[in-house]
Amino acid sequence: MNIENNTTRPLFEKVKDDISARIKSGEYPAGSKIPTEVELIKQYDVSRITIRRAIEELCKDGLLVKNQGKGTFVKERKIFRKIEHNMSFSNSCIVNGMTPSAVVTQRTVLTKNSPGRVPHPSLDQDAILYIQRVRYADEIPVMLENNYFPFTQYAFLLTDDLEGPLYDLLKSHGIIVGCSQNSYIDALKADSKQAQLLKIAPGDPLFLLYTEIYDTQNQLIYIGQEYIVASRYRFNYENA
Repeated sequence: MNIENNTTRPLFEKVKDDISARIKSGEYPAGSKIPTEVELIKQYDVSRITIRRAIEELCKDGLLVKNQGKGTFVKERKIFRKIEHNMSFSNSCIVNGMTPSAVVTQRTVLTKNSPGRVPHPSLDQDAILYIQRVRYADEIPVMLENNYFPFTQYAFLLTDDLEGPLYDLLKSHGIIVGCSQNSYIDALKADSKQAQLLKIAPGDPLFLLYTEIYDTQNQLIYIGQEYIVASRYRFNYENA
């Protein structure tokens, strides 16, 4: 491809615009490695200085990231989510122009003697329904979601389809999410099981979002522990 210099715009801007267009079209998808400097020089028939300037500008714009010794990669898109849990993961994806999906990895009933039970007065009963899902944005795993429900009220979740938005499913059963309480965010490193499910390396940084979700009658719906890939997510705080 020959970038003609028939305007007053610098050549590096034309190269930058073309690479940017390829990223936005999906030709260079998120996380992929773009061609090397030598390959881009041949592709655009321009100098090394022009290519380097274009790459530097794309890095500044947040479209590319350099990985020393490995090359230059298309930067992973992050999901932006306000720090208010009643905005669901699915809605957060949609707001960011991404397609949400989910895969159930565990669905079981925990008894009082089962390991891994979450202590909470409203969950102090013989049986707790534990559901684990991997949540995806544009088919990229972003979150490992662990939810604990009072079994008596939510036994229907043992058989219902959980690959879509949870809040919509609850609403179809007459349960309306009202608010979140006692939420907090911790930072930690992914263990081997989390890394495998989220397709990251063990030790990669995760956010842990703990929250308690209540209905409009202030009754506990579930306790959530969400392990979120830090490189693919950003929490946004705005003053009211």
